[in-house]
Amino acid sequence: MTEESLKKKTAKGLVWSSVERFSVQGVGFIVTLVIARVLSPADYGLVGMLAIFMAVAQTLIDSGFSQALIRKQNRTEEDNSTVFYFNIVVSSVLYLLLYVVSPFVADFYEEPQLCSLMRVLCLLIIINGLAVVQRSIFTAAIDLKTQAKASFTAAIISGGVGIWMAYSNYGVWTLVWQQLLNGAINTILLWYFSSWYPRWVFSWKSFRELFAFGSKLMASGLLDTMYTNMYTLVIGKIFSAASLGYYAQADRFAKLPSSNLTGILQRVVYPVLCTLQDDDEKLREDYRKLLRLSAFVVFPLMCMLAAIAYPLIVLLLGEKWHYAATLLIPVCFTMMWYPIHAINLNLLQVKGRSDLFLKLEIIKKILGILILAISIPFGLLVMCYAGIVISILCFSINTFYTGKLIRVGFFMQTKDLTGTLVLSVFMFSTIFFSLSMFERPVLQVIVGILEGVFIYLGGGYFLNFKEIKYILSYFKQ
Repeated sequence: MTEESLKKKTAKGLVWSSVERFSVQGVGFIVTLVIARVLSPADYGLVGMLAIFMAVAQTLIDSGFSQALIRKQNRTEEDNSTVFYFNIVVSSVLYLLLYVVSPFVADFYEEPQLCSLMRVLCLLIIINGLAVVQRSIFTAAIDLKTQAKASFTAAIISGGVGIWMAYSNYGVWTLVWQQLLNGAINTILLWYFSSWYPRWVFSWKSFRELFAFGSKLMASGLLDTMYTNMYTLVIGKIFSAASLGYYAQADRFAKLPSSNLTGILQRVVYPVLCTLQDDDEKLREDYRKLLRLSAFVVFPLMCMLAAIAYPLIVLLLGEKWHYAATLLIPVCFTMMWYPIHAINLNLLQVKGRSDLFLKLEIIKKILGILILAISIPFGLLVMCYAGIVISILCFSINTFYTGKLIRVGFFMQTKDLTGTLVLSVFMFSTIFFSLSMFERPVLQVIVGILEGVFIYLGGGYFLNFKEIKYILSYFKQ
């Protein structure tokens, strides 16, 4: 593949990845706004209590195989079929295990309803496991258009059903059946659009080869998943279902720009960078450019969201969700570093160093758990602010091996990101303090957004940020 064709394929992939993420998440966000006005924070908290079990199971199903398939440039039918059958077995075993332990989970949280909720919701594990290979094949080919069609259709249908169930007084079951329907439709459509079907073959040679790389990512993913969902575990157990509901909404709002933009970049950039894995100079150049572009887009969005948190939550969800806005501010400043973490760790995958990936995850999670444990006695809000400290520490740790492998370490990355960070924080401060001049939430949101766009883009143009030129060039392609 020539450099020019690679650029065009990357640009096209970014467009379709963006279309999928923002169309699907946009639909999901609107559906959430409608349903949240009917359901209570406690309803969201109940489903949030199950998040850690669902996330851990999904990580075990994938086992890093999807990344291993994408990275492998000469994957075979044996590789694909081996991963498929492995996922079927593992997802089935995991569902049976979670079915059995569901009463104990309900007892742990002292919420009897969780037993039946968990037994139904965990069917999603088997449903998602059936489409791992198809999704990997589409991603490796940078075919995000097909995935966009499947995801958007699933979001529309499941969202419509979810709204109907909410207004038909199904309560918390609305959230459960909406997720199940979304996963089922998405999986069916991926099978329909895919030309690949499993062969009757299972190769232990393929399994060992893929697992050698993927197992380290699986262990790293498990650590990250359990740590990320530890907040929901602690909040649900120590505080209340309502408190977890507030945190879940704050986390959902923060992830809309941060995680989705990161997902857009990762799904396109990871397979592209894999093609450059043996060209360190080119990899280094593209890697730095990607870091700067990610920060240039995500940092200001997260700072703007934090600045208008109070009027936005009240306007969209109502006064009963007001406390979620208080939590949203520190969660935004924590999540703004998420794409930088992901890109740093992606490089280790590109270079085939999943062992270093795992090592970093262990170190970061030990530090994170210590800081979390110290913050718990001071309450939920302090726990959220402690997340900012953890995120910045993780950034310094993640950059250690990127400095070793391609000479893009902590100081170089800090230099690349400082201008964007300073301008974004200045924008946040200006918006946050100026909103007190307006009383109506709708005016505060509109003024805050317009003010933020003017300050950031004007400042970026005045300071001659190169990222503006990069973005314009991608749009042209």
